[in-house]
Amino acid sequence: MKFKFLTILAAATVATPVLADDHASGDPEAGEKAFRQCKACHMIVDDEGNNIVRGGRVGPNLYGIVGRTAGSVEDFRYSDLMAAAGEQELAWDEESFVGYVQDPTGWLKEYTGEDGRGKMSYQVRKEEDAVNVWAYLASVGPDESM
Repeated sequence: MKFKFLTILAAATVATPVLADDHASGDPEAGEKAFRQCKACHMIVDDEGNNIVRGGRVGPNLYGIVGRTAGSVEDFRYSDLMAAAGEQELAWDEESFVGYVQDPTGWLKEYTGEDGRGKMSYQVRKEEDAVNVWAYLASVGPDESM
C-alpha cells in the first residue's frame, strides 16, 4: 500500500509541469505590471468586445496571441516584415515573443531573412519582463490557448 501511494505521489509530481500552463514560464502578475508600457500602443479586447485592458490602437489587439499566426489580426496594417513572418507561418510562442519584443526589427529580419523595418519601435529591455508579459497575455487569453 505504501509503495502504491509513493508511486502515485511520484507520478503526480512528475506530471505537474505537464498539467501546468505550458505556454508561459513567467509570472502573470509581474507581466500585468510590465504590460503598462505596452498599453500605450496595444489593447486587449476579447472576442465579445469586452476590454480587458484599454490601450492604444497603434499596435494590434493582443488578445489570443498564444499560437496565433503573426500578422493575422484582421484589419490591422502590418509591416512587410511582419507580414512575411506570417507567410512563413510564424505562430507566436513564448520564445519567439520574447525575442521579438526585445528587438522587433532585428528579430524579424533574422526570422524572415528579409530586409526592412518593423513597425514596433519599443523594446522590452529585460528578458524577465518579456517572459512575464507573455505569461500575462497567456493568462488573459481564450481558454483554448491555455
